[in-house]
Amino acid sequence: MPEQLVFAMEVTLNGLMTGVMYSLVALGFVLIFKASGIFNYAQGVMALFAAMTLVGIQDGRVPFAHIINEVLGTDIHYFGWEVPALLAILLTVLVMIGFALFVQKFIFRHLVGQEPIILFMATIGLAYFLEGVSDLMWGSEIRNLDVGLPQGINDTIDQVTFEIFGYGFFIDNLDLWATGIAAVLVAGLIAYAQYTKNGRAMRAVADDHQAALSVGISLNYVWILVWSLAGIVALVAGIMWGSKSGVQFSLSLIALKALPVLMLGGFTSIPGAIVGGLIIGVGEALFEFSIGPLIGGATENWFAYVLALVFLVFRPQGLFGEKIIERV
Repeated sequence: MPEQLVFAMEVTLNGLMTGVMYSLVALGFVLIFKASGIFNYAQGVMALFAAMTLVGIQDGRVPFAHIINEVLGTDIHYFGWEVPALLAILLTVLVMIGFALFVQKFIFRHLVGQEPIILFMATIGLAYFLEGVSDLMWGSEIRNLDVGLPQGINDTIDQVTFEIFGYGFFIDNLDLWATGIAAVLVAGLIAYAQYTKNGRAMRAVADDHQAALSVGISLNYVWILVWSLAGIVALVAGIMWGSKSGVQFSLSLIALKALPVLMLGGFTSIPGAIVGGLIIGVGEALFEFSIGPLIGGATENWFAYVLALVFLVFRPQGLFGEKIIERV
């Protein structure tokens, strides 16, 4: 088999793994937009906040330590204990649910019925507010995140591909775990939406707010539920990206890579978020591999947005999105 074809196969596999990571972030956008019509600009910052909170709880850091020390004249930064990864994740889930309650009670509860642009601007303000709170709570230092997920090259794949192709594929164990977790998460979300009472309520609210209210469905409850689920998805994305590249404030920028994913898959489709992420991940990897050397490289920075622009021109609703027709 030609050497270039073998390299392309490895690039494709790694692109699929990267695409799954993009999809994890896009899922949070889809959940909130599908149930409330709100494009949540803060989703990337939610992933950052969740990851920083998880690391802070694991390390036994004192929240708002800098403020406390300034006010009281103390020098306390740690409680003196470390929390096991699983317990820290469960506590962070509770924090994200509390964040959902805060968002609904103090922000979006007062914006029901407002124009979509008002709701979008509210999420921009929420993003910067949450980023500031993250800095005040946990500081701005880059931290390592370790929840016990294996990392580094997968020796089994390396050996098998070497025996078949004479060249071992470098596939990261963390990417394999991210793929498996994303598959379970998507399957669980689809099953939850299709077969549970709360899931049917979410779909009813997504279809028609007024009709859902007329049959006794509480918008407040559904939106708290949706923001809680989006917070949990943000936590999973934060764990994967934080484990891969460290927990730092640039982590919030992963939301920018989710935008082309949403444009391809559709803003209202959970499977679309996964398919869109895979297309973006594989597309940018193969484009960089085949065309990048001819034009100077670094095509990953813009390829996804050019592809998304093409989709906007020819299929604005994305592959799985619903075409909206307004009658006037």
